[in-house]
Amino acid sequence: MEDHEIVSSSFTAIINAPIGSIDIPTWCFTLSEEEYQGCSPAHIAAGFTTAPDGKRMSINVEIIGGSLMVQHYVETLGEKDHLILESISDVFTPTGRTTIHVHWELSVKALDSRTCEFTNHVRTRATEDFMKFIDRQGIPLDVFRSQRQPMSIAHNKGETPFFAASIESAALRSGQTGTVLVAGQRGA
Repeated sequence: MEDHEIVSSSFTAIINAPIGSIDIPTWCFTLSEEEYQGCSPAHIAAGFTTAPDGKRMSINVEIIGGSLMVQHYVETLGEKDHLILESISDVFTPTGRTTIHVHWELSVKALDSRTCEFTNHVRTRATEDFMKFIDRQGIPLDVFRSQRQPMSIAHNKGETPFFAASIESAALRSGQTGTVLVAGQRGA
């Protein structure tokens, strides 16, 4: 079966807090809606619940490229320094509703005893439903991909330093200090 990748982008930011004070899953599954909205003008709502199998789930609602997305991120790896979430996300477009698969990976690695590098990697793939959706409209995947990539990459680039700042704030609440510096794109 083909992978049908639409976009893969990865950006980094520096967090000035020791790695031991950072807990990405706790941050993700306690992030307030207001703080989520503050990380991007495209962010509408956020909440958390559990999936039918009992795994933690983050529900995010945002608009990317004019399409409303409801993401149902289920935790597939939850370590303090590394979180992987998978979602079959609902996408509401002017021509109808479909789904895409989103792989969201957040991680930190220590640079020294007081700073970490945060990485926000997002990868989207077409679902079978999505392929049928664009086929009905006569849109080849490569055409859709070329139009979608700039918007998705810009969204990820914009939210990454704000996610890093939010994670750093959570570390600061545990008594640490620091500030965030944007580092740029890495290997998309």
